[in-house]
Amino acid sequence: MLTINAERLNEKLRELAEIGKIGDTGVSRLAHSKKDKEAVLKVKSWMEEVGLSARIDNFGNLIGRLEGENPDAPALMLGSHIDSQPYGGRFDGVLGVLGALEVVQTLQEQKITPAISIEVAAFSDEEGCRFNKGLFGVRGILGKLEEGELDRQDKDGVTRREALIEFGCDPDKFKESEYNLSKIAAFLELHIEQGPVLEAKGEAVGIVTGISGPLWLTVELTGLAGHAGSVPMPMRQDALVGAAKVIVKLNELTSKIPGASTVGTVGGLKVFPDSRNIIPEQVTFTVDLRDIDETRRDEIESELRQSINQIATEHGLTYKITEDTKSEPRFCNDKIMNIMKSESEEIGINTPELMSGPFHDSLAMSYVCDYAMIFVRSKGGISHNPKEYSAPEDIALGTELLYRTVVKLVVDEHLLTGNPVVTETISF
Repeated sequence: MLTINAERLNEKLRELAEIGKIGDTGVSRLAHSKKDKEAVLKVKSWMEEVGLSARIDNFGNLIGRLEGENPDAPALMLGSHIDSQPYGGRFDGVLGVLGALEVVQTLQEQKITPAISIEVAAFSDEEGCRFNKGLFGVRGILGKLEEGELDRQDKDGVTRREALIEFGCDPDKFKESEYNLSKIAAFLELHIEQGPVLEAKGEAVGIVTGISGPLWLTVELTGLAGHAGSVPMPMRQDALVGAAKVIVKLNELTSKIPGASTVGTVGGLKVFPDSRNIIPEQVTFTVDLRDIDETRRDEIESELRQSINQIATEHGLTYKITEDTKSEPRFCNDKIMNIMKSESEEIGINTPELMSGPFHDSLAMSYVCDYAMIFVRSKGGISHNPKEYSAPEDIALGTELLYRTVVKLVVDEHLLTGNPVVTETISF
């Protein structure tokens, strides 16, 4: 028996997917873009219709707030993001925002006044694909942005500063949008799994145990351009050959332990001068390395760096490695997970535990408060693709579990009055 209104939620998912729609099912809403702003304003209007006070801060985050009986107490935060990949699906991130909004609307319909306030957040630029640096909005409110982030450029040469100003934000007033971290009690995020585990288990919903620690590197190899027809093979300094060997090595390193949670990906590659009959002089590519076991991930990083040095030497190349993001694995709060398990039994569903390979806004929030996540089954494990799909009935069950968990937390205020866990060694 569902308490939430599944039809209402799924209709909002369908409606929001019309903004930035590509093809029949895809979505493209890059961070701080006109389509992103249009979507933010649409969700803001829905928040206000539900009775939330809603605002867009200077990081581009949309925050809606429902006041509790004790508005001075730390608030429970719910949410995710609504920006997308350039060739993305309609559920990634969006489910966490609209599911949270449905939870708050259901609370009011059930005439439940929370003991503490609830905030619903649509954090800006979780994806990181436009400026090659994700979790922007959530890191912003936590005061964890890094030097030079506003100078990062997209593929068209637009800086993040310029994009934010166009969006309607004022980067000179970031401090005004930062949070008092002691005012955040906990963070809950509903998300599609983006992987095949739940489908393989035949289950609609899962409880997340933790998030793998992501490491993002940008590698630049530089050799010497030459005529493709006249430079003998032994005399070449071909940067692309070197890059190819590094990419293969990354695949070998991340595949050497059967059953491990290690994954490695090269998802972006640029070749200069990018001509059919010129030996590539410079190649820049990205490395995405993740593992729930931080020690193992760091050992693989060390081996990869040694291999890059060796390969560059063999081919007469110079190289530069830039670290874009690095975080240790972060584990979910046991107390909240136990509430989720208990409520799953009440609903009558089996919710297996699983780890998250992708990072989420929860990763940043985990440094300042307790957090927990709920995953909803993804058809075929597909995500970051217009074919991404989660069934309406699965979405409804995941949102119902989120609702029941929230009820337990905001009615029994004492469950969320512990001091937040602030970690200073945060690095993204």
